[in-house]
Amino acid sequence: MDSFSAAQLAVLSLLVFLAGVLDSLAGGGGLITLPAYLAVGLPPGLVLGTNKCASAIGTVASVVRYFKTLSLDRGAVVPMVVAALVGSAAGSGLALLLDPKWIRPLMLGVLPFVAWSVLSKHHFGLEDRSHELAPADLKARTVGVAFPVGAYDGFFGPGTGTFLALGFARFCRYDLMHATGYAKAVNLASNVAALVSFLLAGRVNIPLGVAMGVVSVAGHLVGAHLGLKRGAAAIRPAIALICAGLFLKIAFDLFR
Repeated sequence: MDSFSAAQLAVLSLLVFLAGVLDSLAGGGGLITLPAYLAVGLPPGLVLGTNKCASAIGTVASVVRYFKTLSLDRGAVVPMVVAALVGSAAGSGLALLLDPKWIRPLMLGVLPFVAWSVLSKHHFGLEDRSHELAPADLKARTVGVAFPVGAYDGFFGPGTGTFLALGFARFCRYDLMHATGYAKAVNLASNVAALVSFLLAGRVNIPLGVAMGVVSVAGHLVGAHLGLKRGAAAIRPAIALICAGLFLKIAFDLFR
């Protein structure tokens, strides 16, 4: 912490706070925080781990808020988390065998369609219709979403929380608030698993990660409040914004 000036910490705190607000609504906070950590001079080898530390701490706040307010089914989370973690491990293994670069052009084609479909369908995610599905069918669908998105997370990663929320809303018929709550719980589990690996490898600036984690908690609480108060009206544009940010980032990485 002593290696950062007060101005650097202030700017970083503001960006982490904003990322927390966005992350609790639609995921994708790393689009803001990763460049921010690099900009203040954090060594690249510590950026991912420190970001995971702060993000995991912040995500706890939004998970608690969503679960407390929406009375989400805690039992339903377990198979989602297990499927996502197994998928992430499979995706990580696949990344060792294949070059993930081929997925970038594919994402450039998919992301505009995802953003358009969310914004153009004004009824999307407004009503929770998951009760229309039999319990076994609903469980199979949540696992069917969590596993491939978890594999994507292990293989490539950006936008995982966004894709989880969209998948739970589209295929499991949750409204966007419930879908986002479940997505946050799955994301928290994957963040903690990744954080443990970074900690064991000594790739985390723990004082900075914890300090930014406190800031992230504030951002997540504000974002969760907005999501719960305004529902899909707040979450839908946030998802479109994340899709646009991912599109620009992938395009930059692909053509630079």
